[in-house]
Amino acid sequence: MQEIMAFVRSYVVPEGFPDSVTPSYVPYMTWRALKHFFGGAMGVFTTRTLLSSVGVSQSKVTPGAIAINWILKDGAGRVGKMLFARQGKKFDNDLKQLRFSSDLLLEIGAGIELATAAFPQFFLPMACVANVVKNVAAVTSTSTRTPIYKAYARGENIGDVTAKGESVGNIADLLGTGLSIFITKRNPSLVTSFALLSCGYLLSSYHEVRSVVLNTLNRARFTVAVDSFIKTGYVPSLKEGNSQETIFIHPWRHEPVSIGLHYGFF
Repeated sequence: MQEIMAFVRSYVVPEGFPDSVTPSYVPYMTWRALKHFFGGAMGVFTTRTLLSSVGVSQSKVTPGAIAINWILKDGAGRVGKMLFARQGKKFDNDLKQLRFSSDLLLEIGAGIELATAAFPQFFLPMACVANVVKNVAAVTSTSTRTPIYKAYARGENIGDVTAKGESVGNIADLLGTGLSIFITKRNPSLVTSFALLSCGYLLSSYHEVRSVVLNTLNRARFTVAVDSFIKTGYVPSLKEGNSQETIFIHPWRHEPVSIGLHYGFF
């Protein structure tokens, strides 16, 4: 039994765990796994809908034309990813806000993909828009992933932490995919399934982001510290400052942080 547990641990936790990571690593990975579980389940529904929609919309056209439409959809997404990558230098400031925004965009893209079932004649434009949105989300998610993993690594083990984090995500994704395949055989309501899976995904994403403890100050965490000091004379700890940070703000919004009545940082 111990050998089996050691084998499993070698795939899901960094070497030297728990001493090799910070205390907030476990809640972060728990919510991350749950989010990927819902994401994997959602992927089955969106893929099935897209394949069905492109088949209906192109029922009188050759398979070659269907393949071209599918390639155009993917190409549009790659172009969107490339154009949005220009904003990469801004990703370091509001990691949590951007990470949650990327998951929200991913759900919007999935919703558009599912809507092709109702409007198969508009498959190509709708699928292109959905793929652009999802690829923008992918760029944002990928760009914020490494700094978050870095915050959990103790010592020179960022590679190990990243590899095990991705492994946990893939395992959860496969489990969600398997369960969703089983569920789709019973032909459940598409709208109900999307609503439940989307709520689970976004709720998990929110708690995943809330569990992150970053060791740097951005505008949101600095605002928390300044506000607490002015009101109580107490400067919150890193954990307290991170827990009080506002997630639901527009990334890259630069508003002055006012101190007293007349001064501010811009």
